[in-house]
Amino acid sequence: MHRRALGQGLEVSAIGFGAMGMSQSYGPNPGDRQDMIGVLRHAVDQGVTLIDTAEVYGPYDNEELVGEAIAPIRNRVTIATKFGFRFADGRAQGVDSRPEQIRRAAEGSLQRLGVDSIDLLYQHRVDPNVPIEDVAGTVGELISEGKVQHFGLSEASAATIRRAHAVTPVTAIQSEYSLWTRDPEPEVLPACLEFGIGFVPFSPLGKGFLTGTVTPDSTFASDEIRARVPRFEAENLRANQAIVDHVRDLAAQRGATPAQVALAWLLAQHPFIVPIPGTRRRERLDENAGATAVALSADDVADLNRLVDRIGVAGNRYDDAGMAAVGL
Repeated sequence: MHRRALGQGLEVSAIGFGAMGMSQSYGPNPGDRQDMIGVLRHAVDQGVTLIDTAEVYGPYDNEELVGEAIAPIRNRVTIATKFGFRFADGRAQGVDSRPEQIRRAAEGSLQRLGVDSIDLLYQHRVDPNVPIEDVAGTVGELISEGKVQHFGLSEASAATIRRAHAVTPVTAIQSEYSLWTRDPEPEVLPACLEFGIGFVPFSPLGKGFLTGTVTPDSTFASDEIRARVPRFEAENLRANQAIVDHVRDLAAQRGATPAQVALAWLLAQHPFIVPIPGTRRRERLDENAGATAVALSADDVADLNRLVDRIGVAGNRYDDAGMAAVGL
Protein backbone atom coordinates (compact mmCIF):
# COMPACT_ATOMS: atom_id res chain seq x y z
CA MET A 1 0.00 0.00 0.00
CA HIS A 2 1.32 3.44 -0.85
CA ARG A 3 1.86 6.03 1.84
CA ARG A 4 0.61 9.56 2.31
CA ALA A 5 1.89 12.53 4.27
CA LEU A 6 -0.28 14.13 6.93
CA GLY A 7 1.16 17.28 8.49
CA GLN A 8 4.53 17.87 10.18
CA GLY A 9 6.27 15.12 8.24
CA LEU A 10 4.09 12.24 9.50
CA GLU A 11 3.79 9.57 6.79
CA VAL A 12 1.24 6.76 7.10
CA SER A 13 -0.53 4.25 4.88
CA ALA A 14 -3.06 5.69 2.43
CA ILE A 15 -5.80 3.85 4.32
CA GLY A 16 -5.70 3.47 8.08
CA PHE A 17 -7.74 1.40 10.50
CA GLY A 18 -10.38 2.65 12.95
CA ALA A 19 -10.44 0.26 15.91
CA MET A 20 -13.46 1.70 17.77
CA GLY A 21 -15.97 -0.89 16.55
CA MET A 22 -13.96 -3.67 18.13
CA SER A 23 -15.01 -2.41 21.56
CA GLN A 24 -18.30 -0.54 21.17
CA SER A 25 -21.05 0.98 19.04
CA TYR A 26 -21.80 -1.82 16.56
CA GLY A 27 -23.73 -4.43 18.50
CA PRO A 28 -22.38 -6.98 20.96
CA ASN A 29 -18.63 -6.78 21.37
CA PRO A 30 -16.70 -9.68 19.86
CA GLY A 31 -16.33 -12.55 22.29
CA ASP A 32 -12.93 -13.61 21.02
CA ARG A 33 -10.34 -11.00 21.95
CA GLN A 34 -7.58 -12.94 20.23
CA ASP A 35 -9.54 -12.83 16.98
CA MET A 36 -9.66 -9.03 17.13
CA ILE A 37 -5.94 -8.93 17.86
CA GLY A 38 -5.47 -11.13 14.81
CA VAL A 39 -7.52 -8.72 12.66
CA LEU A 40 -5.40 -5.77 13.82
CA ARG A 41 -2.18 -7.60 13.04
CA HIS A 42 -3.60 -8.69 9.70
CA ALA A 43 -4.22 -5.02 8.91
CA VAL A 44 -0.54 -4.30 9.45
CA ASP A 45 0.41 -7.27 7.27
CA GLN A 46 -1.74 -5.72 4.52
CA GLY A 47 0.28 -2.52 4.72
CA VAL A 48 -1.91 -0.51 7.09
CA THR A 49 0.32 1.56 9.37
CA LEU A 50 -2.15 3.98 11.03
CA ILE A 51 -4.31 2.53 13.82
CA ASP A 52 -6.83 4.83 15.49
CA THR A 53 -8.23 4.42 19.00
CA ALA A 54 -9.31 6.61 21.96
CA GLU A 55 -9.55 6.44 25.74
CA VAL A 56 -13.33 6.82 25.54
CA TYR A 57 -13.77 3.70 23.40
CA GLY A 58 -14.92 1.23 26.01
CA PRO A 59 -13.92 3.34 27.92
CA TYR A 60 -10.29 2.20 27.96
CA ASP A 61 -10.89 -1.31 26.57
CA ASN A 62 -10.01 -0.36 23.01
CA GLU A 63 -6.65 1.14 23.91
CA GLU A 64 -5.79 -1.99 25.87
CA LEU A 65 -6.77 -4.17 22.91
CA VAL A 66 -4.71 -2.10 20.49
CA GLY A 67 -1.79 -2.07 22.91
CA GLU A 68 -1.77 -5.85 23.14
CA ALA A 69 -2.08 -6.22 19.37
CA ILE A 70 0.80 -3.91 18.52
CA ALA A 71 3.21 -5.03 21.23
CA PRO A 72 5.30 -7.26 18.91
CA ILE A 73 5.02 -4.91 15.90
CA ARG A 74 5.34 -1.47 17.50
CA ASN A 75 7.95 -0.30 15.00
CA ARG A 76 5.58 -0.94 12.09
CA VAL A 77 2.62 1.19 13.21
CA THR A 78 1.59 4.75 13.95
CA ILE A 79 -0.82 4.90 16.88
CA ALA A 80 -3.38 7.67 17.18
CA THR A 81 -5.46 8.11 20.30
CA LYS A 82 -7.61 10.86 21.80
CA PHE A 83 -8.36 12.73 25.01
CA GLY A 84 -11.14 15.11 25.89
CA PHE A 85 -13.71 13.53 28.21
CA ARG A 86 -14.17 13.11 31.93
CA PHE A 87 -15.34 9.78 33.30
CA ALA A 88 -17.43 8.53 36.19
CA ASP A 89 -18.83 5.07 36.87
CA GLY A 90 -17.14 3.75 33.76
CA ARG A 91 -18.81 6.18 31.39
CA ALA A 92 -17.98 9.48 29.72
CA GLN A 93 -19.68 12.36 31.51
CA GLY A 94 -18.94 15.25 29.19
CA VAL A 95 -16.02 17.02 27.58
CA ASP A 96 -13.00 18.00 29.66
CA SER A 97 -9.82 19.36 28.11
CA ARG A 98 -8.36 21.14 31.11
CA PRO A 99 -4.55 20.89 31.02
CA GLU A 100 -4.44 18.61 34.07
CA GLN A 101 -7.01 16.31 32.48
CA ILE A 102 -5.04 16.17 29.23
CA ARG A 103 -1.98 15.08 31.17
CA ARG A 104 -3.93 12.44 33.08
CA ALA A 105 -5.40 11.13 29.86
CA ALA A 106 -2.03 11.00 28.11
CA GLU A 107 -0.42 9.09 30.99
CA GLY A 108 -3.28 6.61 31.00
CA SER A 109 -3.09 6.12 27.25
CA LEU A 110 0.66 5.54 27.40
CA GLN A 111 0.15 2.79 29.96
CA ARG A 112 -2.78 1.10 28.22
CA LEU A 113 -1.09 1.19 24.82
CA GLY A 114 2.20 0.03 26.31
CA VAL A 115 4.21 2.66 24.44
CA ASP A 116 6.83 5.22 25.40
CA SER A 117 5.30 7.91 23.19
CA ILE A 118 1.95 8.49 21.50
CA ASP A 119 2.46 9.07 17.79
CA LEU A 120 -0.62 11.25 17.26
CA LEU A 121 -2.74 12.67 20.08
CA TYR A 122 -6.08 14.24 19.18
CA GLN A 123 -8.44 16.38 21.18
CA HIS A 124 -11.56 14.24 20.70
CA ARG A 125 -14.09 17.06 20.91
CA VAL A 126 -13.58 20.78 21.36
CA ASP A 127 -14.20 21.86 24.96
CA PRO A 128 -16.06 25.22 24.95
CA ASN A 129 -14.87 25.90 28.51
CA VAL A 130 -11.14 25.63 27.78
CA PRO A 131 -9.40 27.98 25.33
CA ILE A 132 -7.96 25.98 22.45
CA GLU A 133 -4.68 27.81 23.01
CA ASP A 134 -4.42 26.14 26.43
CA VAL A 135 -5.13 22.75 24.88
CA ALA A 136 -2.55 23.24 22.15
CA GLY A 137 -0.02 24.53 24.64
CA THR A 138 -0.43 21.52 26.90
CA VAL A 139 -0.04 19.06 24.03
CA GLY A 140 2.97 21.09 22.90
CA GLU A 141 4.52 20.54 26.33
CA LEU A 142 3.87 16.80 26.05
CA ILE A 143 5.59 16.86 22.66
CA SER A 144 8.59 18.65 24.17
CA GLU A 145 8.72 15.99 26.88
CA GLY A 146 8.73 13.21 24.29
CA LYS A 147 5.44 11.71 25.49
CA VAL A 148 3.63 12.72 22.29
CA GLN A 149 4.94 13.13 18.75
CA HIS A 150 2.10 14.88 16.91
CA PHE A 151 -0.99 16.98 17.76
CA GLY A 152 -4.42 16.56 16.20
CA LEU A 153 -7.99 17.84 16.54
CA SER A 154 -11.27 16.05 15.93
CA GLU A 155 -14.47 17.71 14.69
CA ALA A 156 -12.96 21.18 15.03
CA SER A 157 -13.93 24.25 13.03
CA ALA A 158 -11.57 26.07 10.70
CA ALA A 159 -11.34 28.95 13.18
CA THR A 160 -10.38 26.57 16.00
CA ILE A 161 -7.80 24.88 13.79
CA ARG A 162 -6.25 28.23 12.96
CA ARG A 163 -5.95 29.24 16.63
CA ALA A 164 -4.56 25.88 17.72
CA HIS A 165 -2.05 25.70 14.88
CA ALA A 166 -0.64 29.10 15.85
CA VAL A 167 0.37 27.64 19.24
CA THR A 168 1.37 24.05 18.41
CA PRO A 169 1.53 22.89 14.79
CA VAL A 170 -1.37 20.58 14.00
CA THR A 171 -0.58 17.36 12.16
CA ALA A 172 -4.07 16.03 11.43
CA ILE A 173 -7.75 16.85 11.65
CA GLN A 174 -10.16 13.97 12.14
CA SER A 175 -13.81 14.46 11.25
CA GLU A 176 -16.61 12.49 9.67
CA TYR A 177 -16.35 12.71 5.90
CA SER A 178 -17.80 10.51 3.21
CA LEU A 179 -19.95 10.60 0.10
CA TRP A 180 -22.99 11.38 2.24
CA THR A 181 -21.30 13.57 4.89
CA ARG A 182 -19.66 16.54 3.22
CA ASP A 183 -19.52 18.99 6.13
CA PRO A 184 -15.71 19.53 6.08
CA GLU A 185 -15.62 20.71 2.47
CA PRO A 186 -16.51 24.42 2.73
CA GLU A 187 -14.04 25.47 5.43
CA VAL A 188 -12.11 22.66 7.14
CA LEU A 189 -10.49 21.07 4.10
CA PRO A 190 -9.37 24.48 2.75
CA ALA A 191 -7.83 25.19 6.19
CA CYS A 192 -5.95 21.88 6.02
CA LEU A 193 -4.68 22.81 2.57
CA GLU A 194 -3.64 26.26 3.75
CA PHE A 195 -1.68 25.04 6.76
CA GLY A 196 -0.32 21.77 5.40
CA ILE A 197 -2.42 19.64 7.77
CA GLY A 198 -3.56 16.09 7.04
CA PHE A 199 -7.20 15.07 7.14
CA VAL A 200 -8.37 11.72 8.53
CA PRO A 201 -12.02 10.88 7.74
CA PHE A 202 -13.78 8.64 10.22
CA SER A 203 -16.91 6.73 9.18
CA PRO A 204 -15.70 6.97 5.56
CA LEU A 205 -18.20 4.25 4.64
CA GLY A 206 -21.12 6.01 6.30
CA LYS A 207 -21.25 3.62 9.27
CA GLY A 208 -21.70 0.77 6.81
CA PHE A 209 -24.35 2.39 4.63
CA LEU A 210 -22.05 2.97 1.65
CA THR A 211 -21.02 -0.69 1.57
CA GLY A 212 -24.48 -1.58 0.28
CA THR A 213 -25.07 -3.99 3.15
CA VAL A 214 -27.61 -1.75 4.91
CA THR A 215 -31.14 -1.68 3.47
CA PRO A 216 -34.33 0.20 4.36
CA ASP A 217 -35.43 -2.97 6.17
CA SER A 218 -32.33 -3.12 8.37
CA THR A 219 -32.86 -2.98 12.11
CA PHE A 220 -30.33 -2.12 14.79
CA ALA A 221 -29.98 -3.24 18.38
CA SER A 222 -30.66 -0.59 21.01
CA ASP A 223 -26.98 -0.53 22.03
CA GLU A 224 -25.85 0.22 18.47
CA ILE A 225 -24.88 3.74 17.50
CA ARG A 226 -26.97 3.51 14.34
CA ALA A 227 -30.12 3.03 16.42
CA ARG A 228 -29.66 6.63 17.59
CA VAL A 229 -28.66 8.19 14.26
CA PRO A 230 -31.56 9.84 12.42
CA ARG A 231 -30.01 8.99 9.06
CA PHE A 232 -30.61 5.29 9.81
CA GLU A 233 -34.31 5.59 10.58
CA ALA A 234 -36.31 3.48 8.15
CA GLU A 235 -37.89 6.40 6.31
CA ASN A 236 -34.52 8.10 5.86
CA LEU A 237 -32.85 4.88 4.76
CA ARG A 238 -35.45 4.54 2.02
CA ALA A 239 -34.78 8.10 0.88
CA ASN A 240 -31.02 7.61 1.02
CA GLN A 241 -31.03 4.30 -0.84
CA ALA A 242 -30.63 6.14 -4.15
CA ILE A 243 -27.14 7.22 -3.05
CA VAL A 244 -25.83 3.72 -2.48
CA ASP A 245 -27.61 2.43 -5.59
CA HIS A 246 -25.66 4.92 -7.67
CA VAL A 247 -22.39 3.94 -6.00
CA ARG A 248 -23.16 0.25 -6.53
CA ASP A 249 -23.79 0.80 -10.24
CA LEU A 250 -20.50 2.65 -10.66
CA ALA A 251 -18.66 -0.03 -8.67
CA ALA A 252 -20.01 -2.74 -10.98
CA GLN A 253 -18.72 -0.81 -14.00
CA ARG A 254 -15.26 -0.50 -12.43
CA GLY A 255 -14.96 -4.08 -11.19
CA ALA A 256 -14.96 -2.92 -7.60
CA THR A 257 -17.23 -2.97 -4.56
CA PRO A 258 -19.30 -0.01 -3.33
CA ALA A 259 -17.01 0.32 -0.31
CA GLN A 260 -13.95 0.51 -2.53
CA VAL A 261 -15.52 3.19 -4.71
CA ALA A 262 -16.48 5.23 -1.64
CA LEU A 263 -12.92 5.03 -0.30
CA ALA A 264 -11.34 5.68 -3.69
CA TRP A 265 -13.48 8.81 -4.00
CA LEU A 266 -12.10 10.08 -0.69
CA LEU A 267 -8.52 9.34 -1.75
CA ALA A 268 -9.13 11.32 -4.95
CA GLN A 269 -10.22 14.47 -3.13
CA HIS A 270 -6.81 15.49 -1.76
CA PRO A 271 -3.42 13.79 -1.39
CA PHE A 272 -3.41 14.54 2.36
CA ILE A 273 -6.59 12.52 3.08
CA VAL A 274 -6.23 9.17 4.90
CA PRO A 275 -9.56 7.40 5.65
CA ILE A 276 -9.80 5.07 8.65
CA PRO A 277 -12.55 2.50 7.96
CA GLY A 278 -13.14 0.00 10.73
CA THR A 279 -14.12 -3.65 10.66
CA ARG A 280 -14.04 -6.83 12.71
CA ARG A 281 -13.47 -9.07 9.69
CA ARG A 282 -10.32 -9.85 7.72
CA GLU A 283 -12.17 -10.07 4.40
CA ARG A 284 -13.61 -6.58 4.85
CA LEU A 285 -10.19 -5.30 5.77
CA ASP A 286 -8.76 -6.78 2.57
CA GLU A 287 -11.60 -5.20 0.61
CA ASN A 288 -10.95 -1.78 2.11
CA ALA A 289 -7.21 -2.01 1.50
CA GLY A 290 -7.97 -2.86 -2.13
CA ALA A 291 -9.54 0.57 -2.62
CA THR A 292 -6.09 2.01 -3.24
CA ALA A 293 -6.00 0.06 -6.52
CA VAL A 294 -9.37 1.36 -7.79
CA ALA A 295 -8.82 3.94 -10.49
CA LEU A 296 -11.66 6.42 -10.76
CA SER A 297 -11.65 8.67 -13.80
CA ALA A 298 -11.97 12.43 -13.50
CA ASP A 299 -15.54 12.05 -14.76
CA ASP A 300 -16.25 9.42 -12.09
CA VAL A 301 -15.00 11.75 -9.35
CA ALA A 302 -16.93 14.71 -10.72
CA ASP A 303 -20.09 12.61 -10.91
CA LEU A 304 -19.69 11.44 -7.30
CA ASN A 305 -18.91 14.98 -6.18
CA ARG A 306 -22.34 16.05 -7.42
CA LEU A 307 -24.17 13.00 -6.11
CA VAL A 308 -25.46 14.44 -2.84
CA ASP A 309 -26.44 17.72 -4.47
CA ARG A 310 -28.55 15.78 -6.98
CA ILE A 311 -30.13 13.33 -4.56
CA GLY A 312 -29.89 14.96 -1.14
CA VAL A 313 -29.34 13.24 2.22
CA ALA A 314 -32.22 12.56 4.60
CA GLY A 315 -31.51 12.78 8.33
CA ASN A 316 -28.72 14.20 10.48
CA ARG A 317 -25.52 12.24 11.06
CA TYR A 318 -25.95 12.45 14.86
CA ASP A 319 -28.84 12.92 17.26
CA ASP A 320 -29.35 16.41 18.71
CA ALA A 321 -26.78 15.94 21.49
CA GLY A 322 -24.19 14.66 19.07
CA MET A 323 -24.74 17.50 16.63
CA ALA A 324 -24.37 20.02 19.45
CA ALA A 325 -20.92 18.61 20.27
CA VAL A 326 -19.59 19.02 16.74
CA GLY A 327 -17.54 22.15 16.17
CA LEU A 328 -17.67 22.30 12.37
